[in-house]
Amino acid sequence: MNANIHAYSFKAALPVWEKGENKTMNRTVSFCADLPAGTSAKLAAAASCSFVLSVNGEFVAHGPARCAHGFFRVDEYDLTPYLTRPQNRVAVRTVGYNVNAFSYVDQPSFLCAELTDGDTVLAATGVSGFTAYRVDERVVKTQRYSFQRPMAEGYDLAPGAFAFETDPAYAGPAAATEVVPAGTFICRDMPYSDNEVIRPLGVFERGTVTYSDKPRYYDSREISGISGIFKGYLPEELDCASHVEIGRIDYAPASPVSESADVIALPADSYADLDLGRNWSGVYALELEADGDGVLYITFDEVMHHGTLNPFRMGTSNIIRIKAQKGAYRLITAEPYVMRYARLTAGGCGFVVRDLRLYHIAFPATEINARFTGDDPVLKDIYDAAVETFRANCVDIYMDCPSRERAGWLCDSFFTSRVEKVLTGKSAVERAFLQNFLLPASFNFIPEGMLPMCYPSDHNDGVFIPNWAMWYGVELGEYLTRTGDRSLIDDAKARMYALCGYFKPFENEYGLLEKLQSWVFIEWSKSNELVQEVSFGSNMLYAKMLDTFGRLYGDQELLDKAAAIRKAINDLSLTDSGFYCDNANRVDGKLVLSGERTESLQYYAFFCGVATPETHPWLWDTLVHDFGYDRQEKGLFPEIWPANAFIGNYLRLDLLDRFGETDALRDNIRGYFKYMADKTGTLWENVGDYASCNHGFASHVLYWMDHLGLIAHD
Repeated sequence: MNANIHAYSFKAALPVWEKGENKTMNRTVSFCADLPAGTSAKLAAAASCSFVLSVNGEFVAHGPARCAHGFFRVDEYDLTPYLTRPQNRVAVRTVGYNVNAFSYVDQPSFLCAELTDGDTVLAATGVSGFTAYRVDERVVKTQRYSFQRPMAEGYDLAPGAFAFETDPAYAGPAAATEVVPAGTFICRDMPYSDNEVIRPLGVFERGTVTYSDKPRYYDSREISGISGIFKGYLPEELDCASHVEIGRIDYAPASPVSESADVIALPADSYADLDLGRNWSGVYALELEADGDGVLYITFDEVMHHGTLNPFRMGTSNIIRIKAQKGAYRLITAEPYVMRYARLTAGGCGFVVRDLRLYHIAFPATEINARFTGDDPVLKDIYDAAVETFRANCVDIYMDCPSRERAGWLCDSFFTSRVEKVLTGKSAVERAFLQNFLLPASFNFIPEGMLPMCYPSDHNDGVFIPNWAMWYGVELGEYLTRTGDRSLIDDAKARMYALCGYFKPFENEYGLLEKLQSWVFIEWSKSNELVQEVSFGSNMLYAKMLDTFGRLYGDQELLDKAAAIRKAINDLSLTDSGFYCDNANRVDGKLVLSGERTESLQYYAFFCGVATPETHPWLWDTLVHDFGYDRQEKGLFPEIWPANAFIGNYLRLDLLDRFGETDALRDNIRGYFKYMADKTGTLWENVGDYASCNHGFASHVLYWMDHLGLIAHD
């Protein structure tokens, strides 16, 4: 589809990869070029998955911006400030995953890169100036990091490791390359992370370790579910199974210490725990010395439960495994991760770790023109937590979380998009995010007319969330109001009407959607158990989507259809109790209410325009004054199933904001978010810390703070 593509043309570069390996899973290749001091050089680069750019071994950037199948955004970097030596080694260490994931598209590997000085091409892949090296230091056959992301990182280091990235005189064997297919190159059109350096506050406890075999080790779908549909290496194929290696370690109780983390000496078979002060998202870098042959493990997480760091808490292998021969090394990881706490474990020999740090991969602080102006320290802490949550989840797409998934989920994006406008006055990331869904001619694995639930991604198992496609349509309406960008709305028209066409066969005699397929999602609560056969929450959102399309495209038929659905919901779902019932099922051919009522559905009704404070005053007054973060403590309306953070509590606060309940809004903000800000310095996916503790939609509190007059715009 023509989505006003901002095309990019390389001057000379061609897409290349190691010969015969562009479909190998988890292959890493470093493309290196040399530049003399005094050069004014710009690097332009696109890749199938991701790369880490360094100059003389020093981190410069993680990229590129992700895009749709067959389309590749080109990142550009000014390298001039980094060219400080007589000869400078530029390295673009690139990984090609070739697996289906939520965080990257499954496409054959390539890098297309060139170094230029004005109109002069200094080096170009596929032409001259770049030399490719196999990164055998990184283990190819590792387990997946999570169900949603590709492989965990494991390293085998020997003297001379990564010399090809730091030494212009390196004379080791180069990898043979070939020109490979790529696709359409387009401009990034978004800000770049400014990569602040984050260092731990210190070491706060130490302990020793022993080892024992266990009857079983961590196992989850990303480990044992590998198949022709879900790609990865089978457990018996792994050369590095760091989840098993960690499972064999027995950690003795820790002793508290208070030490600097600048230089951390680890005796053999010991561990040290570090605190970064709050959740941070970034690429790890460190220098290490091994006094023999051993393994250094970096495990990490956002929280510690009962003094224990669990790298598998979210179905992840939060493990960087570094096997090293005696010697000194420098390492930069391939991907960003999230943590407040990190544990360094030395196995088999002693290690000295110097300057363990994160390069903060996040939306640049320099692009934020907002600041907190209130005088409430609790609200200031929540503001700071929300800003970091936004930054960590708004790098190149809107992400749900920068940890387990790094995925561009719809619905989440609806909330994050409002925050981008509040903090920056722009919607640059949102435009790229929405555009990604319009670029491919079609999507594999899901029905015609449907949108992926998150993208760029591959859903080989055929799973989709029909409700999330509706949220895309609802977000389009707000996007036009925010930006006035009619061109993107017009580009989306055919795809939006195709979406309407997908839903039409599910409409019953009342015009309501019935027996929706795949993963019908209302929110993370009892609501998600009440989605068949007729989900009134789904139909409320359907009406809002149709109403949005009717206004965007001047379609009275859609407006009338939306009004008819709202009337049918009020006729069928509103119970004598004054609350809406979540769903109805067929009994002897007739729809019969289940009798189940959830807090979240009541918010859906008001959010989607099925109810208003004027049409349903008792229900509105009850929701405002009797519901909220402390309802269960008060024992009010126990028959109404409680909402969770995503998205019921957010709809609640949004309605308080919309209808001018400012006192209740302030109180609810404190009640819902203070404990999160205190514990991790970020805002969470759920009301508890059992899942992601840094979730992009949660930054939406800034939207409400802006309306409360707590944010100034510079």
